[in-house]
Amino acid sequence: MVVAPWSLSALSDARFVESAWAPGSMALVRDGQPAELFVDGDDWPGVLRAAGDLQSDFERVTGRPPELHRSSAPSGSNVVIIGTIGKSRLIDDLVLRTVIDFSKTENRWEGYLIEQVRDPWPGVENALVIAGSDKRGTIFGIYEVSEQIGVSPWYWWADVPTTKSRNLFVAEGTRISDAPAVRYRGIFINDEAPAFSGWADEKFGGANHRLYAQVFELILRLRGNYLWPAMWRPRSFFDDDPENVRLADEYGIVIGTTHHEPMMRAHDDWGRYGEGPWDYTRNKERLQEFWRGGVDRVKTYDKIVSLGMRGDGDEAMSEDTNIALLERVVADQRQILAEVMDQPLPEIPQLWALYKEVQGYYERGMRVPDDVTVLWSVDNWGNIRLLPTTDEWERSGGAGVYYHFDYVGGPRNYKWMNVTPIAKVCEQMHLAWKYGADRIW
Repeated sequence: MVVAPWSLSALSDARFVESAWAPGSMALVRDGQPAELFVDGDDWPGVLRAAGDLQSDFERVTGRPPELHRSSAPSGSNVVIIGTIGKSRLIDDLVLRTVIDFSKTENRWEGYLIEQVRDPWPGVENALVIAGSDKRGTIFGIYEVSEQIGVSPWYWWADVPTTKSRNLFVAEGTRISDAPAVRYRGIFINDEAPAFSGWADEKFGGANHRLYAQVFELILRLRGNYLWPAMWRPRSFFDDDPENVRLADEYGIVIGTTHHEPMMRAHDDWGRYGEGPWDYTRNKERLQEFWRGGVDRVKTYDKIVSLGMRGDGDEAMSEDTNIALLERVVADQRQILAEVMDQPLPEIPQLWALYKEVQGYYERGMRVPDDVTVLWSVDNWGNIRLLPTTDEWERSGGAGVYYHFDYVGGPRNYKWMNVTPIAKVCEQMHLAWKYGADRIW
């Protein structure tokens, strides 16, 4: 079965690109020639890179790449204007002259506006404007257009073919404004050996920045923004290739570490740089030095810092673990954060994951400061164990969910198999959203 691109639904579920001309519509592609693209060269590097992706996507659809101008002086009868409010002279000019109304989008997290406008500048008859409230908002608007013209987010990872088109039009009056309901949305490349790791070694020479560039792009095309990298030994996202984290930040991906890797340290880092036992009662000073180094090397990048402490290697701590000790660990970690980051703690995104035995500490009374996101977890069978109560809705850090699609451990492993029905995932995550666990998924 061949499906024409204009019959596909993009993630927004709002079609605005059609194959047939209608009165008042703007030609994105006419007779195989795509409209020219304009972006301010001073916009975010991630926006400029994604604009290059849109150029490539038009070529996938038409066989011809459009011109991509890093200019503040558009020209041409039909053009695409791309930019971020406050970073793009093109967009700021349109807002200042009220050519576009950005008031409902401007202050929204990762918000974007896609609008067809007439006569925005002298010599420009029609423009499709892609305007973002911030860097990722603009990027998501770009990828929305990519999907609308027929390029799947999975074109590379799943070899989804792109149907060729010689004519594509944007309907008159098109105005799409959108923003995510969950602040941080991402994946954890977990239990990755030998499938992912073997493939990465064979195709890329390891989990390096060339591989992760493909991961970052997919996440953004799916309107995500967050990643816990692959971490099975001997692997360290930060240490194995320093370009990994730099490139993530350039793309617009927020980096975190897992529930048992506190303070931006990969699990394998302790074997490389740590000294003595992974035990706060006996090795406090060395652990603090280790954590300080983890935060320091990524302090300029966009991140969420995992707090707390579990046993070495995704294990529980001892049976007699003292809740007062664990609260002291978190307090000391936050002190390190404040010192290294030199900014107020509520401005630093942090999480505490209630996975396995850690939820038991919470149930016995352990708490973290209100600005830390509490990350609820599943029972390893796709059921969220607990969700926030009404008195927890007021926490400034909010709540989120750590949801498993594969699992290694007792009583049974399930790796690389779809054992959790999508309908169940939808039901569970809808509950999470209804109960206010919408900060991190």
